[in-house]
Amino acid sequence: MEKASFTNTTAIDTKGIAQQTIFSILFTISFTHLLNDMLQAVIPAVYPVMKAKFHLTFTQIGLITFTYQLTASILQPFVGFYTDKRPRPYSLAVAMGFTLLGLVAVSLASSFINILLAVSLIGVGSSIFHPESSRVAHLASGGKKGLAQSIFQLGGNAGSAIGPLLAAIIVVPYGQFYIIWFSLAAILGILILSRVAKWYQEQLAIKALNKNIVKEEIHHHLSKNRVVLSLGILLVLIFSKYFYMASMTSYYTFYLMDKFNVSVQQSQIYLFAFLGAVAAGTLIGGPLGDRFGRKYIIWISILGAAPFTLLLPYVSLFWTGALSVLIGLIISSAFSAILVYATELVPGKVGMIAGLFFGFAFGMGGLGSAILGKLADQTSIEYVFKICAFLPLIGIFTGFLPNIEGSKKR
Repeated sequence: MEKASFTNTTAIDTKGIAQQTIFSILFTISFTHLLNDMLQAVIPAVYPVMKAKFHLTFTQIGLITFTYQLTASILQPFVGFYTDKRPRPYSLAVAMGFTLLGLVAVSLASSFINILLAVSLIGVGSSIFHPESSRVAHLASGGKKGLAQSIFQLGGNAGSAIGPLLAAIIVVPYGQFYIIWFSLAAILGILILSRVAKWYQEQLAIKALNKNIVKEEIHHHLSKNRVVLSLGILLVLIFSKYFYMASMTSYYTFYLMDKFNVSVQQSQIYLFAFLGAVAAGTLIGGPLGDRFGRKYIIWISILGAAPFTLLLPYVSLFWTGALSVLIGLIISSAFSAILVYATELVPGKVGMIAGLFFGFAFGMGGLGSAILGKLADQTSIEYVFKICAFLPLIGIFTGFLPNIEGSKKR
């Protein structure tokens, strides 16, 4: 970890540190994001084990998801708002501690109520982790905010993909108690985040030494109403992105099996290809936003996916796979650009904005899965994909966003 000496720090030194991109911190916080989201992804992956053991209904399974999503999404903006005013570097390790407790509780749960309490602890851990870790990525960005957010997000996407695979290997064959083995990953996360917290604390001390040098750059002179309207548009775009993502992550395998009669194993290969494209798109979206302007990347990412989503329900299996990769690559590049654009709309509120947008994204993902599942029961899984194909057209609202970045270097 980078060390900083505070006794003889000058204004020039302080400014230099603020402008330096610290990749060791970015990749470290990305790795802890991988651990955090991997541990979260274990819970839905073991639903079949829980359902069989406790004779749960699908409604009860839905309540487990709802409880986790509620604690993971609603608390995030409030955590971010508080830590914007009173940063708590070691809250990162505390967040992973909540996740550790939740995992142990899930592995030992003996009733449906105990499961709800256990997943709520994991949700609380997530609600603390995301706003503060986003601030760490912001501090380490050296001005390359899109790149920093993309590296951070890449870890989360990778963790979400790895979690179910590890659960299938470790938990599904042996039973509920084996969830406790994932506690080792949580302990590793606590140790790493404790080191990150030391660096974070040093950065806060550097900023305190010279507040006039290290400060949030204000990019605009928009009115409060225009800022609120712009944030509303960004949340609408998040809605369109994560509702469509919910259709793919939750029901794409069912769609392939229903329409093309592929096996479960074959459908999983197509899903992993889509998730791989999502990870790649997440990584490239941020740096492209830094270079060409975030508004343009948001345009391309949301609205640009529409031609491919509209085609997908009407093509062969081969082209379904190819189009899903293109869709994943394009639509996933939006989140980093949207989040950084939002932090530039509201300077100095990185934690609150990160909490709001991560929380809203989680909420839309959970709500989308529930609504689309109900729609699939009432109609068909193919009909769900035909309806969801129109969601990226909501990207047209990007045109109402102000250009707060000015011209970018080409």
